Amino acid sequence: MNDCTVRQALEKMRSSGYTAVPVIDRNGRYVSTVTEGDFLWFFLSYNSDNILKIAELTPLSSLTPRTQNKAVSVNAKLEDLLLMMMNQNFVPVTDDRDIFIGIITRKDILQYFYDTHRDNCEK
Repeated sequence: MNDCTVRQALEKMRSSGYTAVPVIDRNGRYVSTVTEGDFLWFFLSYNSDNILKIAELTPLSSLTPRTQNKAVSVNAKLEDLLLMMMNQNFVPVTDDRDIFIGIITRKDILQYFYDTHRDNCEK
């Protein structure tokens, strides 16, 4: 959630093992993607021994993502998704109301094309 603290978000990311996670608002809309690098730059921007206390008090919404992962509509064309996938490890997916419904990873795309190619070769 975009209204949690930097520390809460970092702890959730650490426990999940992901290096990047989508951020959604209270209404379920995709806001941005936050990465390990974003946290690193946040911590480096402070010259303090109390950085964890600062992270506890700082809302995640004040952290500025260095990259802009764009979301794709569930109705997007495969070609549009492929173009986005060239620059992003995963693409957030939203429904017709702009509500976040999940992600598509590069692995998902590669698996789809592998399966399609294999099925075509077996015919």
